[in-house]
Amino acid sequence: MKRKMLAILGAALLIGLVALPAKADVPSRTVPGALNYVEGQASIGAESLSSQSVGSAILQPNQVLTTTPTGKAEVLLIPGAYLRVGGNSAVKMISPSLTNTEVEVQRGEAQVEVDQIFKQNDLQVLDEGARVVLQKRGVYDFNADQHVVRVLDGQALLQDGDATVKIKGGHEVALNDPALKSRGFDKTSFEASNELYRWSSLRSAYLAEANVDQARTYIVNGWYGPGWWGPGWYWDPWFGGYTFIPAYGILYSPFGWGFYSPFWVYRAPGFYYGHFYHTFGPAWAPGPHYGLWGHGGTGFRGGPPVARWGSPASGGFRGGEGFHGGDGGGFHGGSGFGSGGFGGFGHAGGR
Repeated sequence: MKRKMLAILGAALLIGLVALPAKADVPSRTVPGALNYVEGQASIGAESLSSQSVGSAILQPNQVLTTTPTGKAEVLLIPGAYLRVGGNSAVKMISPSLTNTEVEVQRGEAQVEVDQIFKQNDLQVLDEGARVVLQKRGVYDFNADQHVVRVLDGQALLQDGDATVKIKGGHEVALNDPALKSRGFDKTSFEASNELYRWSSLRSAYLAEANVDQARTYIVNGWYGPGWWGPGWYWDPWFGGYTFIPAYGILYSPFGWGFYSPFWVYRAPGFYYGHFYHTFGPAWAPGPHYGLWGHGGTGFRGGPPVARWGSPASGGFRGGEGFHGGDGGGFHGGSGFGSGGFGGFGHAGGR
């Protein structure tokens, strides 16, 4: 049985190598403002966007990305942060610098997923004249039509004239309210009913799969292989987009999906499966194609605190705690990957 399984895995890997999808004009690394996915009708200025635009179209300073009522788009910001634009919306790029990244929501709704952010980063979103500085890992919703800024997870600092408001997870600020106060909202109801949020969660899961698929290609004979330049965006031809690969450990997104560094990716669900072509569409959902390998079908969700350096404790992964950031924040939750292991470690990078 063991020999048969090895033969099947070897055949799958061989088929994958033969069927490698090619898109020669796509650079292996990219910059803030790069289009990473488009659905329905969307455009940058007068340029219509399609799946062929992914990897080549860049939202430049002062350009506006617009969508039709059925369109959606995903744009890369700083490494580990994504801008997702909902239907019938418009977002303008103000500054794509790594240390000064700024966009403006002019119409409709947009969300930002921040998986990793450092003190050197300055990630800002303008909405109706208010400036919102994203300070921690989290998910942030900007609805220009409803005049509301929401922080589902994380923390933001809203500045509007002389007023400054700190917005924590589970709170929102109504921009048309003269009081400009942070108030709690029904986060559970929002997550269940907001289409863009559900779509963002699926995109995050899809990119986590791409991370595992691509991170393993940068380990050769126990060390970093060709093409590795450190943490950042890396193109995965099998998924037709860029994914984020951290430098070390395992980084959990606010949605609970795991992003693995090359030295830790062998612990990922589905690591032993071969490459095969993936497409993201209405029927796609996180599935057993990466969630069944020794993890009971749970996929990437949840997870343990993971060491930046050092070896794990004995007994495997410890479930139920999730990822702990250097300041005590980060993702908490999920059933993890079993019992024992990894107690007492934290990830010291980012906020």
